[in-house]
Amino acid sequence: MDTLLSMKVLVAVVDHASFVQAAEHLGLSKAMVSKHVMHLENRLGARLLNRNSRHLSVTESGRVYLERCRAMLEELDEVEATVSRATVTPRGTIRFTAPMWLATDYFTQLLREFREHYPDVTFDIDISGRFVDIVEEGFDLALRASRTLHPNLIARPLMTIPFYIVASPGYLERHGTPEQGSDLARHSMLAYSLIRSNEFTLSGPEGEVKITINSVLQSNNESLLLSAAVNDMGIAILPGGLVERELGQGHLTQILPGYTPLNSQLYAVYTSRRYLSAKVRTFIDFLSDRMECPEHLRS
Repeated sequence: MDTLLSMKVLVAVVDHASFVQAAEHLGLSKAMVSKHVMHLENRLGARLLNRNSRHLSVTESGRVYLERCRAMLEELDEVEATVSRATVTPRGTIRFTAPMWLATDYFTQLLREFREHYPDVTFDIDISGRFVDIVEEGFDLALRASRTLHPNLIARPLMTIPFYIVASPGYLERHGTPEQGSDLARHSMLAYSLIRSNEFTLSGPEGEVKITINSVLQSNNESLLLSAAVNDMGIAILPGGLVERELGQGHLTQILPGYTPLNSQLYAVYTSRRYLSAKVRTFIDFLSDRMECPEHLRS
């Protein structure tokens, strides 16, 4: 059987969650659709779908294979369009992961604006705060703020993210205000757990200062760290867009303004320029054009 057609059939079955509807969509019989799926399973020696008379689900092997099928079919569409000199229109779902502090009204407006230009594109966004292996989990790209990246990944800088050292007035009243970077070592710190280190480096008036912190709370959720800081638990280092409201309302105070804890870049991270689909390439270009200053991350 035609394996390429079988791959298209598998995608249609999953998208429609039905053999019958996939058959109608493709103009095939239900029996032929079943044969195509069985052809792939026999070829791979693995079950791709769990199905009975009432329910259809994708197996773990099926999920991995399905993501690769989608990528290959999209690449084929682009190649065919290029050869025929047709315009390649971005379409399909962009699956990406982003930090929780990026969940702002402005970023949502960016997504809406992108879809106004490319209505055939949809989004599937993981914003859980966990570290995602975009290759193993089948993501198109990740938006990440980091100075260091895995050597096998490609990173395109989008914008600089300012990070502030903040604490509540109540905490500072009880524990004192740090005067220099080294003073942080004796304070209660609220740490971002994905950094996986109790040491970090500050750039300040005396140059670079390496600090060993006393972490009283670790979390991969910046909103929780923000709340803990507001509630007098300790000192946090958080992105500017996340703390601006609390700073303006007096719930938090910026300390050590002459020190730079993390002037980090926000990157679009992906695996390969060669096989980058039109939807992902266009989306990255769009973000690069729009995300020009930190004010864009204000909620």
